[in-house]
Amino acid sequence: MSSLHRIWAVTAKELKQLSRDRVTFGMVVMIPLIQLLLFGYAINTEVRNIPIAVVDLSGSALARALTEQVRVTQVVDIRTHYHTPREAEAAIVAGTVRAALVFPENLAQRAAGGEPLAQWLVDGSDTIVGSALLALRTMPVHLAAGGPRGAYSAASPSFEVALFFNPERRSEVNVVPGLTAIILTMTMILFTSAALVRERERGNLELLITTPVHSLEIMIGKLVPYVFVGLIQITIILGLGMTIFQVPFNGTLGNLVAVTLAFIGASLTLGLLISTIAKTQMQAMQMTVFILMPSILLSGFMFPYDAMPRPAQYIAEVLPATHFMRLIRGVFLRGAEVSQLQGDMIWLLGFTAIMLAIATLRFRKTLD
Repeated sequence: MSSLHRIWAVTAKELKQLSRDRVTFGMVVMIPLIQLLLFGYAINTEVRNIPIAVVDLSGSALARALTEQVRVTQVVDIRTHYHTPREAEAAIVAGTVRAALVFPENLAQRAAGGEPLAQWLVDGSDTIVGSALLALRTMPVHLAAGGPRGAYSAASPSFEVALFFNPERRSEVNVVPGLTAIILTMTMILFTSAALVRERERGNLELLITTPVHSLEIMIGKLVPYVFVGLIQITIILGLGMTIFQVPFNGTLGNLVAVTLAFIGASLTLGLLISTIAKTQMQAMQMTVFILMPSILLSGFMFPYDAMPRPAQYIAEVLPATHFMRLIRGVFLRGAEVSQLQGDMIWLLGFTAIMLAIATLRFRKTLD
């Protein structure tokens, strides 16, 4: 047999094995397909539909006209109205809105005197959103009929802007807390996705089967060590971020630990479910990458969540990283309480319980 025939024989064998490995074959097709859809359709660097609130202390027709002029820019999406600036600030801390447009009681006098007409209260922890809203302060504003006519020039800002939590607009303030979600997603899922597969490959799974340990106890026992690993990792990331990059910590340690444990649990149980599906550690790694890339692109780490198309937002809501991104930035940067972010917290806890239950049932089926 010639060398060419021997090479072809090995090639045919590998192709046949690849076709029989449905998980790997699926990854070959799905990874480029999903990446193409994410980058080509879901990712949008043009900031649109930023959720904001309006506080109208003047109650005038001029304020309503100005609100409409801001709305038609499509940069913002007016979600609600508040009676006082304090209510708007609380909503910004809770992440309900990203900014608030406050019209003062003396709006008419300000317009007549050529002063800034209103003030933006902006969550500056997201530098991309902050920059988009800063651009609106110099937008030409046409005054309503009955008042001074004309428009303000870009040299005279129409609105004042107050940037909360990151007035210097430093990108590392936004990046460092968000990076914890990405690193924990990668490491927690990767570690646990190979847990049962590694036991199976080493022949230790049969030993576990012969012990009186129940399936749920095995699942929980597999997870506990990695909880401490996750806490060590987030301590390193945030500790170095505060020391090297002077990222401010405006929250409390108790809230930070609570949201971190909720996310670690969600990531670990997702990885555990993968470990009941994958047959080899290579398959487990491929499936982890399949989850990691959407988590990076859709969670709000690289691109504003509100600028994504609605179908992409639906996908993002399924990912634990999306909810933790809101929680960690809210608790760490804005000083929010867990009670103010309870929607995302409850989702992570529910996700953890569901994934643990499914993984336990699948593992019990494997034992049978």
